[in-house]
Amino acid sequence: MEATRTENYRLFHVSAMIFVATLLISNTIAVKIIQAGVFTLPAGILVFPVSYIFGDILTEVYGFRKSRSVIWWGFFCMAGMSLFYYVATILPPAVFWKDQEPFARLFGFVPRLALSSFIAYLVGEFLNSFVLSKLKIKTEGRHFWLRAVASTIVGQGADSLVFNIAAFAGIFPFTTVLFIAFSGFVLKSLYEVIALPITYKIVAYLKRTEGIDTFDRGISYTPFKL
Repeated sequence: MEATRTENYRLFHVSAMIFVATLLISNTIAVKIIQAGVFTLPAGILVFPVSYIFGDILTEVYGFRKSRSVIWWGFFCMAGMSLFYYVATILPPAVFWKDQEPFARLFGFVPRLALSSFIAYLVGEFLNSFVLSKLKIKTEGRHFWLRAVASTIVGQGADSLVFNIAAFAGIFPFTTVLFIAFSGFVLKSLYEVIALPITYKIVAYLKRTEGIDTFDRGISYTPFKL
């Protein structure tokens, strides 16, 4: 069944808001580097893979064009968040407030993280959506697990490499940066695989509720459209 209806979706905005919320949260908490066994990586790992899972869900159910719109609006939300963090940091503190230095150290770092994430996010999310959309046509809608995993490997690989080099080069030794990128890629990909049963259920529920199953035949895959 191919979707012809382009509006009045019941749950599209819920999926889109979850996608954007996970994106904003992950970029805020990514200032902390955590140790997870032998892996060293930003704390954003706790929630960021959820944005890729919902990126898969949005593309699988609603198609590349709707996902493209959400990806760009997520980008604008991140830009707004970073701008207000910056303004809050440079505003003079009240005379009795003694935490300006740690506040500036925490949120003053976020704009660089956000800029790095802007680039990595656009590259990774569009690759993720493109690969999943193309594979859906190739497989004629079968083997969702293959599309989800393959698109994540491509998207997360690009995202992890671009983000960590842009965010941490010059702050940590380059070998450490590469190890952080590799750690993030491995754990995010495992996250996707482990979450597949839940992703399957959400996709099936949305397709059933919305009455759609979109195949992106004959569309333009340019990312430069809203």
